[in-house]
Amino acid sequence: MIPGDATKSSRYASWVAYDKDLADRIRALLAGESAIAERRMFGGLAFLVSGNMAVAARGRGGLMVRIDPEATDALAAKPHVEPMQMHGREMRGWLHISAEGVRTQRQLGPWVARGVTYARSLPPKP
Repeated sequence: MIPGDATKSSRYASWVAYDKDLADRIRALLAGESAIAERRMFGGLAFLVSGNMAVAARGRGGLMVRIDPEATDALAAKPHVEPMQMHGREMRGWLHISAEGVRTQRQLGPWVARGVTYARSLPPKP
C-alpha cells in the first residue's frame, strides 16, 4: 500500500503510526548533524546516520536505540529500559526506552547521542 492511500487497511495505518511529538524532539536534537535521513521502519520513524539506524520513534510508544551490543546488559539495567525483542528473540545492540523514560529532552538527549555515536562508528551504507 502507498502511504496516504485512502484504501489502506487499519492494520497498515497502525503500523506507520508513531509519536510525532517524539519524532519532532529527535529532529531538534539532530539539527546540525550531517548525513541524517528519516525512514519509516520497524513500525515507527527511524533516524539514520549515513544509512545506519541510530534511533526510532516507535509505533508502540517510546524510543528504539541502536547501541554497542556489548553494552546491552549494562544499559538494559537502567530505569525504563529493556532489550528489544523481535519475534520473541532478544536483539543485542538494540534497546527500547519507554515513553516515560524519554519524556523530557534531558532524558531523551543522551539516548539520541548514544545512538548517533554508535551509528557513526559503523561503515556508511550506500
